[in-house]
Amino acid sequence: MSMADGTSPAIRVAAVFATMNRAATATACVLALARQTSPPEWVMVADNCSTDDTVLTLESLEGLPFTLVVHRMPDNRGNAGGVEAVMERAFGAGADAVWILDDDSWPREAALAFLLEGEWDPHVVRHALQIDPLSGRFTWPLQIADGQGGWRLAWSEDELPEGPRVRSRISWTGALLPREVRERIGPVKADLFIRGEDEEYPWRIEQAGFSQEAMRGAVMDHPGPQNMVHWEFLGKCFFFERGLADWKLYYKVRNMVWLKRKQSGDLRAISIAAAYTLAATFIDGLRRIPLLCRAIRDGWNGRLGKM
Repeated sequence: MSMADGTSPAIRVAAVFATMNRAATATACVLALARQTSPPEWVMVADNCSTDDTVLTLESLEGLPFTLVVHRMPDNRGNAGGVEAVMERAFGAGADAVWILDDDSWPREAALAFLLEGEWDPHVVRHALQIDPLSGRFTWPLQIADGQGGWRLAWSEDELPEGPRVRSRISWTGALLPREVRERIGPVKADLFIRGEDEEYPWRIEQAGFSQEAMRGAVMDHPGPQNMVHWEFLGKCFFFERGLADWKLYYKVRNMVWLKRKQSGDLRAISIAAAYTLAATFIDGLRRIPLLCRAIRDGWNGRLGKM
């Protein structure tokens, strides 16, 4: 359904994100959503047991153009568990689509209006472009169709083809997920905790036959990693964040090994594990080896959940 101005007013949207001990950051995200030219009907925030004033600060906000729900998690389940909880709550409340955000991904004013522009297709996951405010480039390189049946990486808006929509894949933050997609592929896999749901869920979307599109006018400001190392191994691109906290590196490697084994089998998982072990050892030093061994072992054996 469309109006003369090109929007889709019948689509009831809930924006969702998870947070923990980031009162100012989470509030800035809610206020960015309040400034939308086409605001969502709900904003649902999963609070992962904050010990600061995050919940109090959010619940004190007034005059918002949507219903703000602060969902208090019974325990810290990471970004994956938090988003899973509020996504399910949003669809239970009657949302037609859920807009997946991070607490530090702040949509520009027309972002949601552009995501809803034109005729709504419930079999396409539209998503915003994420821009790193410091570099002006994409927060993470975007996989887009190369026009020859394959995919290539785009690092900035200048590298996108002409037109308001660009066929893409493996996008998470900024994705507008239709109810029909959720009903087909199920909920977010909460026991990935962090740094895994952003690849596993889009992969399931693709496996189920749904497509993704980047909407050129929909833009979000989202800080990117500052110490990224990029290399190619076995014809694939890899990215490694220098100096990453131990717990973040653990989840990154564990979830990647688990997912690659599921996607491509044992040999692929072993290759990924070897590549990250060599990279981490070379870049960050030998002290990473015990942590990496634990992460690889847990991923290989399917031991997920909180570290």
